[in-house]
Amino acid sequence: MKKKLLIVDDEVKITKILSRILEEEGYDVTAVNTGEKGVDTAQQLQPDIVLMDLNLPGISGIEAMARIIDHFPDVIVILITAYGSISSAVEAMKKGAYDYITKPFDNDALIMTLRRAEEHLNMQKEILHLKDQLKEKYEFKRIVGQSSHIRTVFEHMERVAATDATVLVQGESGTGKELIVRAIHQASARNGKPFVALNCGAIPPNLVESRLFGHEKGAFTDAKERRIGCFEQADGGTLFLDEVGELSLDDQVKLLRAIEERQIVRVGGDREIPVDIRIIAATNKDLGKAVEAGAFRQDLYFRLNVFFIPIPPLRERMEDIPLLVDHFIDKYRQSTAPNVTGISQQAVQRLKMYDWPGNVRELQNAIQSALIMCREGAVLPRHLPLRIQGYPVVDDSGESGGRNLEDKVKKITDEVERNMILAALEEHDGSRTKAAETLGISRKTLFNKMQKYGID
Repeated sequence: MKKKLLIVDDEVKITKILSRILEEEGYDVTAVNTGEKGVDTAQQLQPDIVLMDLNLPGISGIEAMARIIDHFPDVIVILITAYGSISSAVEAMKKGAYDYITKPFDNDALIMTLRRAEEHLNMQKEILHLKDQLKEKYEFKRIVGQSSHIRTVFEHMERVAATDATVLVQGESGTGKELIVRAIHQASARNGKPFVALNCGAIPPNLVESRLFGHEKGAFTDAKERRIGCFEQADGGTLFLDEVGELSLDDQVKLLRAIEERQIVRVGGDREIPVDIRIIAATNKDLGKAVEAGAFRQDLYFRLNVFFIPIPPLRERMEDIPLLVDHFIDKYRQSTAPNVTGISQQAVQRLKMYDWPGNVRELQNAIQSALIMCREGAVLPRHLPLRIQGYPVVDDSGESGGRNLEDKVKKITDEVERNMILAALEEHDGSRTKAAETLGISRKTLFNKMQKYGID
């Protein structure tokens, strides 16, 4: 699509020349000769770029520019000025102009300036698009679930997002702690400001202080240049300290001081640097128990635990599995298996019988795997990963779960029997009568066994 370009210049000859040149370059050009007409035309046209002469009859180019930018802050304004008025053009750039060109101007230089302006405009639109995508991705409504557990989490998120309070999020690995933290940031007054995430458990102990607070050049052997730490990077926004329970006691002391004073000193430096940040920490540990065990400082625990959000594991909100499954199928179907139409009730039932030690992340991976195995039609139990289909998982010793032979035999027998019942029901589209005939048992016996194994 052609970029709309508005020329505002009182010299008719110049506007005609510019119009011809720029139309040949692919712009949709409109030209007017006064600042007042420039403002009026801009409101009607909503141009992408404005070429504005500084010296105009009536209102000046700077005044016209200010009015246009006031209505359309994303418009690119390039000033046209005589050589002797360059200082005025520079001053105008401080007020919002993108660039300036001097009369008499070189055509190639003008076109190059316009191309740079276009690139800047496109980049700004891409940034806005990415921000919109990010906002949508991390909106509360994008977190899937309707169980009472997850509704409580939503309520906590909504209440704390409107404040600047420090938050501690606790949940097992794979429960979606970072997704929830980002959603809080997006819903807060700090939205649009930096969001910096640091996994405290993934940093070598000797680099924790540098990653948190930065370092000066020469502070240690490998410090070949100054580095800005996470506290400074997050200034004005949110610092997310993931797996904060993994920090050593020494590093906990330094973190506590920074949180209390809201200022840091880079490693190797001596200047105190104030920071304006909101801190949200997350952990898969019970920090209260870690305090009792002497592994986590009580004073830091209280500093972080101003507002507590516990994230339930997936096994405690099994009613959310159908919604999550539909969400992940929609998410991956197009790229993985566009001919998949959905998932069978038997497969959903199998998913609800699994314990999900890896939580939502494991479910997400399981659905991706099932789509690969299915390719078309509905996902069936046989498309699910083997551990979820119900086959006994063998441990490192080569034995299935259970403490003795009798336990192991019973466990394996139950799993085989359950799988046979599910397979028979699937084969006969849920007909209990036909499934019982296939299995060689009575309908009543089948019903009792279905109750035993939790099969709907």
